[in-house]
Amino acid sequence: MVLSMGLRGYIIKRIIYTVFLVIFVLCLNFIIFEVLPHSPAQFFIGAGPAASHSFTPEKAAMLRHMWGLDQPWPVRFMHYMTNMLTFQFGLNSPNVGGTCLDLILTYLPNTLILMGISTVLSIIIGVVLGVIAAYKRGGLFDNVAVMGSLLTYALPTFWIGLILIAIFSIYNHILPSGGIVSDGMPPPITYFFLGTHISIPTITEIVNRLSHLFMPCAVLTIVSFGGFTLLTRATMMEALTEDYILTAKAKGLKERTIIFKHALKNASLPIITSAAMSFGFMISGALITEQVFQYYGIGWLTVNSIFQTLNMSVLQAIFYVIALCVIAANFVSDLLYGVIDPRIKYG
Repeated sequence: MVLSMGLRGYIIKRIIYTVFLVIFVLCLNFIIFEVLPHSPAQFFIGAGPAASHSFTPEKAAMLRHMWGLDQPWPVRFMHYMTNMLTFQFGLNSPNVGGTCLDLILTYLPNTLILMGISTVLSIIIGVVLGVIAAYKRGGLFDNVAVMGSLLTYALPTFWIGLILIAIFSIYNHILPSGGIVSDGMPPPITYFFLGTHISIPTITEIVNRLSHLFMPCAVLTIVSFGGFTLLTRATMMEALTEDYILTAKAKGLKERTIIFKHALKNASLPIITSAAMSFGFMISGALITEQVFQYYGIGWLTVNSIFQTLNMSVLQAIFYVIALCVIAANFVSDLLYGVIDPRIKYG
């Protein structure tokens, strides 16, 4: 009962702290886009690559009014806070139409598929290799695992992507060089997330999707698993030197039980934090990888919104959603600490 009350109090404190943190993020997000050298209206009228000199003064005034740029900043701030807190996010750019929420939900499923698969694979591969390397520390496997992790972790993402494209697409014609599917955006998954249509993909559509997904997923897995390998190895090597490990060995427990049930469980707190942050940033997409493979996810949308349209509403919405995911991931990881490690008491 004491632990339950302590946990309840901790959750209440974290919720209050999270509310203030979200408000701070919203204010910072607003300020960042307010101090930009060009507003979206200036960009479209004649201050960037997407500028159109056919805008008349009337069209320019209409554009400023559509984004609320003709209003004082306190009014814009209140509209901005209302849009962010209600997840409306405002209107999209005039040359695209629709709302920012519709645009984000169109690209979000692609990012969740790519980043979700690659993140899970990176964690599994990295933790397994790190545990084995720590158990065989100083041996050949340990040296190869450490060197391989450092090498893949340091290699440029775009370079790995180009190498895979050259091997599997240009020279051998095994996999497509980019895209989501062969005929553009996949409507079944997109419409499923938008809630307007539910369609079960066929075997051909699944194979088509996986063939386009393989290389970007492989790139993200290659550049990410090394960090989990090194972190797991370091925490495991420290745990394996503790007295309770020697006691477990003296009791005659199996090596597998000692490693996974005792050592890994007590060494998993930093791994949980790293994994939670990886899932928190998952929605941000992979900016470089999605550009290399022209994979139409949130990362591709972010870069396109910066360099092509300066779509302030979309960028504000993306940054806000990413911040919310990171805050939520950090909150969940803190709660998991007490479940995994009974030595941690809330209160």
